[in-house]
Amino acid sequence: MKLIVREIPPRPAWTLEQAGIHPLLAQLYAARGVQDAHELDTALAHLIPPAAMKGTADAAQLLADAIGADKKICIVADYDCDGATACAVAVRGLRLLGARHIDYIVPDRVQDGYGLTPPIAARVKASGADLLITVDNGIASFEGVAAARALGLQVLVTDHHLCASIDGQITLPAADVIVNPNQPGCSFASKSIAGVGVMFYVLLALRTELRQRGVFAATEPAAGGSAPPLAGLVPPRAQPRLDALLPLVALGTVADVVRLDANNRRLVAQGLKRVRALRLPAGLAALFIASARDAKTATTFDLGFALGPRINAAGRLSDMTLGIECLLTDDEQRALELAKTLDGINQDRRQIEGQMREQALAAAELLFEDASQAPPAICVFDPEFHEGVVGIVAARIKDKLHRPAFVFAPSGATGHSHELKGSGRSIAGFHLRDALDLVAKRYPGVLLRFGGHAMAAGCTIAREHFERFEQGLNEVAQEWLDAATLMRRLDTDGPLKPEYRRVDLVDLLHHEVWGQGFAAPTFSEEVEVLSQRLVGEKHLSLKLKHQGQPIDGIWFGHTESLPARVKLAFRLDADSWRGERKLRFLVEAAEL
Repeated sequence: MKLIVREIPPRPAWTLEQAGIHPLLAQLYAARGVQDAHELDTALAHLIPPAAMKGTADAAQLLADAIGADKKICIVADYDCDGATACAVAVRGLRLLGARHIDYIVPDRVQDGYGLTPPIAARVKASGADLLITVDNGIASFEGVAAARALGLQVLVTDHHLCASIDGQITLPAADVIVNPNQPGCSFASKSIAGVGVMFYVLLALRTELRQRGVFAATEPAAGGSAPPLAGLVPPRAQPRLDALLPLVALGTVADVVRLDANNRRLVAQGLKRVRALRLPAGLAALFIASARDAKTATTFDLGFALGPRINAAGRLSDMTLGIECLLTDDEQRALELAKTLDGINQDRRQIEGQMREQALAAAELLFEDASQAPPAICVFDPEFHEGVVGIVAARIKDKLHRPAFVFAPSGATGHSHELKGSGRSIAGFHLRDALDLVAKRYPGVLLRFGGHAMAAGCTIAREHFERFEQGLNEVAQEWLDAATLMRRLDTDGPLKPEYRRVDLVDLLHHEVWGQGFAAPTFSEEVEVLSQRLVGEKHLSLKLKHQGQPIDGIWFGHTESLPARVKLAFRLDADSWRGERKLRFLVEAAEL
């Protein structure tokens, strides 16, 4: 697959430099569209206020009434890291705010499928709950919400996924309250907030409601308050701090790969600030230990590539209850035991993924060889695939072949052996969830269930409809994607100035918040390759000459030799050897 490395057009950075921002950071931020230093202020006071998110006020009243009546609350979570952290934030936050009876249920990926279903609603009712709260799911759970309401449960849906469209009309489940920035009529500016962020905002609104009801000490009840003070909470108590939840919010936000707009960057920055100060839950501290990372120098990379996968592994191969319990426990020994268990599950996940990735890539590349023209989208199925890993494998195919990719595996749900579970990943310019919606309209009955975002989506189909789905997706891709879009490009920050070739700048860059939609700094230019050798049989170690100066480089996961002169895309990294830190280039790609 040919790669074109291109530079992000430079933008004026002098206003940021005048505000005291390091010249390199000013250059990088300006290239990412930051025009004012205010956008970089991560103070909590600059968060979008909770009242701006539709439904938070109603949710706060519902929850405050439930706490006042001492009702039992049950959280219905999702089985990925966003869902797990959202569940932990909900349980911890509601306890801080006075709820005494809280439980949670997390659907099993294989047995239950995704979201709030009628059987899950029945389990919640059987647990004795009065109020059901969904986190990171529920916006498309029409049957599950209806079943819960029919059983007498109150239902609060908190979600961030796109709403379902039926016959061209946005349709919402009949919950008591819905909080979702992507629902019609919501003016909340950060549409890309993660599910854990939505739940955090609900808690902020709840605290405000409780404060207005006179629950907290040294606070006068607001005139004309919506309800009297809560029974059982008199005399008023100190207002709890919710910032202790921010490390969990940061983890879920980064792990869910949502776009890091200004509001999300503030949430992540505040979470990292507390992690680095070792003000973090015992489970997060244990996950840093289990992944051999240092919490005192934590980065978004640690959250996304070390902690997040270990939480996700539980939902993919085992039971996400393990991940949630790790995030909920305050017992350091118990946390460490759970973190080590999650680390072991993650190692199993990597082994399964590796085997599936080789098979799936071979099948995908065969599609290219057999076709007179490379297909614009890729669909792969194998009866031996594990449904818990299909999303990761789809991402690997998408990255290598630069095509929207879906990977399917047999559904393990009881009574649904004829069904396939698919997970897809997309490229810029192809909205995956909208594409599924169009396939569903053109091929009625093929998609049994679907949902997701622009870059990631999932669906369930009957096994006999695999070819029809493949045909439908490729038709949409053929219409939406042109040759230029299907050419893999890597946007970079251009050449690295010689004065920035310093090891101390590695720490400066690592300290900042980078991620989806706000890419980590990647530089590119032609270098001379002085020598190269394989290390560990799968990594290319390099001796380079950059602007006349020698420097080390490493290209992880790459084994093919490079020419004597080549244009590389690289990030700045530091390598420690015998107590000395040296700058090196972490190679991301080469234009060959």
